[in-house]
Amino acid sequence: MLEFLGGQSLDTVSCVYLTASGSTSAASFEALPPAELWSHLEQGSEVNRSLWDRGSVIAHLDIEYVNFDFPAEPYLDPDRAFAVQAPVVRALQTILLEYGIQPLHLLSGRGHHLVWRVPCDTQAMEHLTEVGVVGETLKSCNAAPHPPLGEPVPPRVAAGFAGVGQALEFVAHRALAEMPAVDGVPIELTAVQTAPANRGCEVISLDLSEYGDPLHTRMIRIPYSAYHKPGQERGKLGEHLVAELPTIFMIPLFEMDHRQGTAVMRDPECVAKLAEVASAAIPDCSDGMDLLTAAYAESDVGAFHRWFYLQQHEPAWRWPQTYDRTPLGPLPPCTREMLQRPNDVLLTPAGIRHIVRVFLALGWHPRHIAGLIRSKFERDHGWGAYFYHYDAGTRADFYVRLFAGLIATGRDPLDDFCCQTEHLRPPCNGTTCLEILERHRQSLLARRNHERLACRPIHGLFLPDEHL
Repeated sequence: MLEFLGGQSLDTVSCVYLTASGSTSAASFEALPPAELWSHLEQGSEVNRSLWDRGSVIAHLDIEYVNFDFPAEPYLDPDRAFAVQAPVVRALQTILLEYGIQPLHLLSGRGHHLVWRVPCDTQAMEHLTEVGVVGETLKSCNAAPHPPLGEPVPPRVAAGFAGVGQALEFVAHRALAEMPAVDGVPIELTAVQTAPANRGCEVISLDLSEYGDPLHTRMIRIPYSAYHKPGQERGKLGEHLVAELPTIFMIPLFEMDHRQGTAVMRDPECVAKLAEVASAAIPDCSDGMDLLTAAYAESDVGAFHRWFYLQQHEPAWRWPQTYDRTPLGPLPPCTREMLQRPNDVLLTPAGIRHIVRVFLALGWHPRHIAGLIRSKFERDHGWGAYFYHYDAGTRADFYVRLFAGLIATGRDPLDDFCCQTEHLRPPCNGTTCLEILERHRQSLLARRNHERLACRPIHGLFLPDEHL
């Protein structure tokens, strides 16, 4: 555990903070000093370390099986849940190995985690800071004092972290191009709710969402710590199921396949024996990350990112004259509902993806789509303190960049941009808008095929498209 925290003692570890959670309540976000590690382990807590590190930026690829209809599926049938992920994990490892990156491979209750680091004093870090984009709202957020010691996030570290997220988006694109589905289970960048199949609405999620939030808010479980997600989600899983599950532990997948790993993680004695031989140190992969960053910068994903950030959100003082005047009449009924009642549909990846598709079809630049979503996040729609903890502009930029990038590069075929799929998700109220959605889909396909994305001038963004 100390290896994973970045040191040989609690006085020397490089992680900035820990969090600790029990098995009967929601996960905690209280930042704790690393010195409190032992006391929380004695209480049987699940312990996480911050991705924020004093000596490195940490890269983390999170692959997991998600079933929206039957969330207990990965716990009831772990063999299948991990078997469908196996080809995806192998593909990602092969891609990373092309650049010389051999990450620490961890196994949790629903999936895999590939983790490596880039020390701050390396050439790779310099190149990450050159490509990493930190928005103005995030700069202000980073500069504030953060617990547990009241420190700001250093600008260089924030830029390096952003660069890692952008480069991993390129890796995810490559994996998705090679393998859009496994045994009928679609692969999605983040947990996007899709149409149900034989086992309900299930996806393999390449989850990059931590790069859509401020660095000081995100963390990862420590290997050999308890995995308490089932208990924390007992409302969705059911008390009976949670009571029947053994304690699960986060483990390194060391000289094992996933079947052996899922057995070991459910046996405390086997976990203890594994800890005698399997290191949890996060490897320095700076040379490989430098090669990956260069490949990203030359890729279509890198080119799209540069184009995305050429535009800026409309400033907040202009929202009443710009984003607030977005005409709702030409929009499909489901889209109008999302904009008028955004909580909580705009907190879901599927909801944001729908907005991105519709407004790209109208000719909007994706950065202004993000600005429109940000304008909803920063208004009183019942969000509570949510966007005091996270950053609205960064969250909007990340998800819009992710989904618009898939469309612009042709890796989103838009096959499910239709009523048959959309009516399965909120906020569809059963209204038939097949013709309207199909017109938007055809418009978006035509704009992409003829390289006419975001073809409308800024002064025309808020007018209805009569020729859609």
